[in-house]
Amino acid sequence: MAEQVALVIGGLTGGLLLLLLLICVSCWLWKKLRSTFTYEELPGSSAASSIQGGKLCPPQARTQTSRPPAVPFMVPPSLQDRDRVPLHSGEWAQAPRDACLGPELLPHPSSSSFGNMGVVGTINPELYKFLEDKSETDFPDGCLGRLWFSVEYQREAERLLVGLLKARRLQAPSETCSPLVKLHLLPDERRFLQSKTKRKTSNPQFDERFIFQVSSKSLTQRVLRFSVYHVDRQRKHQLLGQVFFPLRNETLAGDCPHIIWRDLEAESGEPPSEFGDLQFCLSYNDCLCRLTVVVLRAKGLRLQEDTSFVSVFVKVSLMNHNKFVKCKKTSAVLGSANPVYSETFSFKADPTELDTASLSLTVLQSAGGETSHQLGRVVVGPYMYTRGRQLEHWNEMLGKPKELVKRWHALCPTPEP
Repeated sequence: MAEQVALVIGGLTGGLLLLLLLICVSCWLWKKLRSTFTYEELPGSSAASSIQGGKLCPPQARTQTSRPPAVPFMVPPSLQDRDRVPLHSGEWAQAPRDACLGPELLPHPSSSSFGNMGVVGTINPELYKFLEDKSETDFPDGCLGRLWFSVEYQREAERLLVGLLKARRLQAPSETCSPLVKLHLLPDERRFLQSKTKRKTSNPQFDERFIFQVSSKSLTQRVLRFSVYHVDRQRKHQLLGQVFFPLRNETLAGDCPHIIWRDLEAESGEPPSEFGDLQFCLSYNDCLCRLTVVVLRAKGLRLQEDTSFVSVFVKVSLMNHNKFVKCKKTSAVLGSANPVYSETFSFKADPTELDTASLSLTVLQSAGGETSHQLGRVVVGPYMYTRGRQLEHWNEMLGKPKELVKRWHALCPTPEP
């Protein structure tokens, strides 16, 4: 009997010791777990705080953490007891000062960090400014007037919609101006559409719409010509100027009409020369060392075959000491002795090369084969190569850097090889 009592007492004692050991291990693990949720004081700051039991306490009440010292952390002020304040009248919402946070840690609205910032919800108008339209105020010297129009092409119906909007600063031969506009779809010279005559105004507002029926295949070969006339008392038409607008795919892309303005050009009063004439612009940019050529149009060309099967293009060649440097070509215009191009080409040319460089513009016709026939050419350059109008054009280009200098030139027969 005594042995049984001894066994019971020993079992109870062992159980109590095991229970006590489990309680000690649990307490140690709990303290270990709580220590991982404490925060480390921010270096250099005496106002950091930690969270114990969900309350803000001063840094003296914190326990040592196992967090590495290289990762600082600062607890933000508690806003649990603060009522919600709506933002009205463009003021900053401020958090209440807390006893655990020093005044140096609270943001101030007038500090330099906030002084350059805009109020929340406001729009900076500087970011939404549109470029000022100066098309009705800036006119170059000697401008004959300016014309505004719109162009849209409906491919399914194969219709070209042209809107004649307005004109400004028309230069009439008399004190009063009564303008009207005729629209041609070149190379068709016989048929045209005409606007209404605006009486006694140099700044007419037309707002008229015109429709041309043209196929999509021949669209890029067509050119819109606007001829502005003054109607005098005897109802005679006096030409004030013209605008040529080649129809390209890039200008007709999209579903909405494109509004365009162009300055009027004076018609050349001289009759075409024997082989025709070519109009182009020259410009030289000494900063970029770029020589720019803008081939505008030709007139009075002597085509060798039926015009319905002939295409005409211009080859622009840069020469140096009569040696070929580079060549570029315009697009071909079908069936016209007065083709319009308005294409720009650029060549690399150092200022030291301008005394020995020249430009050769050759007009060629092609009947669909690989061979082409030369109709004439123009050479512009320094005194070494040219004389007369060609030399004047070149010197005027050098005298007006970065400006386009436009002139007509008579085509000369090309020398036989």
